[in-house]
Amino acid sequence: MKMLATSLFVVAALIFIWARIIEDRNGWAGYVRATAEAAMIGALADWFAVTALFRHPLGLPIPHTAIVQKRKDEIGRSLGGFVKDNFLTREVMVERLEDAGLASRLGGWMSQPSNARTVGDQSAAVVRGVTEVLQDEVVQSGLEAVVSERVKSVKVAPLMGRVVDAAVDGDHHQALLDSILVGLGKFMEENRVTFRQRLTQESPWWVPEPIDDAVFDKIYIGVRRFLTDIGHDRNHVMRSDIDDRTARLAEELKSSPELIAKGENLKQELLDHPEVRSWSANLWARMKAGLIEATENPESELRLRLEEALVSAGVSLRDDPAMQDRIDQWITEAVGYVAEQFRGEVADLIATTVQGWDTHETAERLELQVGRDLQFIRINGTLVGGLAGLAIYTISELLVG
Repeated sequence: MKMLATSLFVVAALIFIWARIIEDRNGWAGYVRATAEAAMIGALADWFAVTALFRHPLGLPIPHTAIVQKRKDEIGRSLGGFVKDNFLTREVMVERLEDAGLASRLGGWMSQPSNARTVGDQSAAVVRGVTEVLQDEVVQSGLEAVVSERVKSVKVAPLMGRVVDAAVDGDHHQALLDSILVGLGKFMEENRVTFRQRLTQESPWWVPEPIDDAVFDKIYIGVRRFLTDIGHDRNHVMRSDIDDRTARLAEELKSSPELIAKGENLKQELLDHPEVRSWSANLWARMKAGLIEATENPESELRLRLEEALVSAGVSLRDDPAMQDRIDQWITEAVGYVAEQFRGEVADLIATTVQGWDTHETAERLELQVGRDLQFIRINGTLVGGLAGLAIYTISELLVG
């Protein structure tokens, strides 16, 4: 475009020289000469004006030239202020977002399984990146401290007392008692011979074996019948006694200082056990390995559950106008707040960024962005100048003639 504009100036100059040579012999050449002369003047004037914006014309330090280079920092501040005052305002943001329907569009997009998988891939990449950059020693130390403090803050005995209360309230302890009774019955049946041999060892030598057999059978059958009665009779006195003892145990666990102290000592011994300390020391390493493995595998349970949750959330958001209104309102308020709170920082960012640019490089960047239109100014100046020169010369000839 510079070459085109300059070529017009050269053509005007050549026409001017040619017309000036033949003007004395041809009256009409005066019109051509005046037109070319004015076109050169217009071209030079607009060339000077356009060039003066970005640099000194011909390298001469003429006042009020190289405006962009001299006022680069001021232009950056003005640009930042313009963006802040005309774009980053609550009113502008709210107006643009109110009719955008972002929640509905987001819900429709997320409801597509392929898009949910894309979000899952990106989320997995973020999780992997975060876990990789974290310092393992720091995370492990903090995690171990949190787990240890949390465990130490919970009293074991009262907690067990509440567990026992919950079991009694739901009659879960009865199911446990039934299992114990069944287990005792099987244990006695499987070890009947052993019990009989034990009786033989304990019985005096002079007691006949048939008498030992009768005594053993009597005892064995009685114990088995007793266990069967307890198992079949929900109102058995033994069950009531167990209920009472269980209730007293739960109360003592919650209120007895001695049991509470024993529970805390047992808990501390457990925390100090080498196996437990080794488990807590490697907790983060196992969690990290599990997270990385789950995020790297597209078919892992974590990834599949995440994608299902995203699709479900997208469908709910797509089909629920009330939810859409709430989320649109939240987005509008959030963006408006951010714009209002940080508009100054954005303006400063623009200003400082422009200030950091090299002066000559800034002028070249701006010239490349708007230079094509500026060269049209030179072209138009050449053409308009020529027409103006022709008009002035014609009027003067008419007045003189």
